[in-house]
Amino acid sequence: MDLGNIGLIACTNTVFPDDENFDLGVHFFVDDFRFLDIYDHPEKTLAKFKQYRFCCTPDCSVYGEMSPWRQMESVAHSRWIGAFWQSNGMIVVPTVSWDSYASFEFCFDGIEDGSVVAVATYGCRQGRAGFLRGYSAMLDHIRPEAVICYGQPFPGMPGRIIAIPPQNPRELHRELPVLKRAKH
Repeated sequence: MDLGNIGLIACTNTVFPDDENFDLGVHFFVDDFRFLDIYDHPEKTLAKFKQYRFCCTPDCSVYGEMSPWRQMESVAHSRWIGAFWQSNGMIVVPTVSWDSYASFEFCFDGIEDGSVVAVATYGCRQGRAGFLRGYSAMLDHIRPEAVICYGQPFPGMPGRIIAIPPQNPRELHRELPVLKRAKH
């Protein structure tokens, strides 16, 4: 995967066909309810997501208040969707998320050693210290070639980091009606 000039578009801002943003990767750093149907019916959105440069796997929540089996289910859903996309010829970047030490036992599973991975610091619920503990464990388990970081990287994050500034949803939604009118 060419790691130069990486940009991301939110899954909620994708359209079909999209002749303007085909060179971007798709991220799922949005509320889970906005993409849950992808797991149940992945074939319905395959053509839409396949037109983009790559897709990060869905960032299915792994919150501390969830029971361990629900956390594992979230990780499994994300990995399964990535495998489905990859089997259909797409370039896939695994999204990695975690919560507590207990989640470290399964949240890095299913990701090939040396992969390019995606993480998000934007809206990080566990705080900087908790994020960095998980990030360090992720580096030990996966040894990623590079990390696409949605949001400002925290000081002390080692590795080859490709920082992507988050889109401000309010600004983006204000711009969308103007863009749609301009196209007609």
